[in-house]
Amino acid sequence: MADFIQHIIKPHIQDLGGFQARRLLPSDVLTWVGPFIFFDHLGPAVFPPGKGVDVRPHPHINLATVTYLFEGVLMHCDSVGSIQAIRPGAVNWMTAGRGIVHSERTPDHERSIETTLHGIQTWVALPDEHEETDPWFRHHSAAEPPTWKEDDVSFTLIAGEAYGRVSPVQTFSPMIYLDVRLAAGAQFTLPGNYSEQAVYSVTEGLKINHVSLEQYRLAVLTSGTSVQISAKQDARCIVVGGEPVGKREKWWNFVSSRRDRIEQAKQDWQAGRFEQVPQETEFIPLPQEITTHKEQPL
Repeated sequence: MADFIQHIIKPHIQDLGGFQARRLLPSDVLTWVGPFIFFDHLGPAVFPPGKGVDVRPHPHINLATVTYLFEGVLMHCDSVGSIQAIRPGAVNWMTAGRGIVHSERTPDHERSIETTLHGIQTWVALPDEHEETDPWFRHHSAAEPPTWKEDDVSFTLIAGEAYGRVSPVQTFSPMIYLDVRLAAGAQFTLPGNYSEQAVYSVTEGLKINHVSLEQYRLAVLTSGTSVQISAKQDARCIVVGGEPVGKREKWWNFVSSRRDRIEQAKQDWQAGRFEQVPQETEFIPLPQEITTHKEQPL
């Protein structure tokens, strides 16, 4: 392996009930990159008329979820009263803090036609001092994140800071979260500004310092390394990273710096002590057993 790449992570294919996700984090190789502790590439999944996504209400604590779509639409509902459709290029950031419950579904008006869902879903660990913050949700339209183009490379800064720009999405620790599209023959330099960074190949045709990166791979870069990313054909990649927030325990949808806090969350969900999503009667029961990679997405 090249000295500028620390790990190449292959996805674990996760069946989400009607469609698949490629799960890169957590993996058997690495648990997190910076504050990013979960990374799913959703779809692309095609749903015939009458079908769609139905992720029933489920809980989170001590983390934030970030949903970013390439194609399709999802309706987000949560226990703080948010009801928000997300479409391509927009950002849904949900801070669970001391506890939140949410559902993600295909909107009713989309179910009469064939639809496609394609995007990225990540979880971000919160620093110790913010783990128990009040839960909140914010939607940022596709017009809000900084977008720019340089030499046939188009950038969208989903969250964090990069190239002298700052995303309006509120974060709790230093991070980079970029969507990059390259025309055939284009290239750009990714500086080693964060101690942990990784490049995910959404498409074929990408190279890192002239080394080919197979599609659907997460290349975790060596700390502090600046690399050149190029495309031999039209291509797309996602860059994630930042500064780590410390060791985290993780079980199902629960993430915390404290094992006892996760145990409390398990008891609270089993006993119905979490706030409910308004007008939702379904929910995902507490699993009896968790196996590797089985955290609930979305």
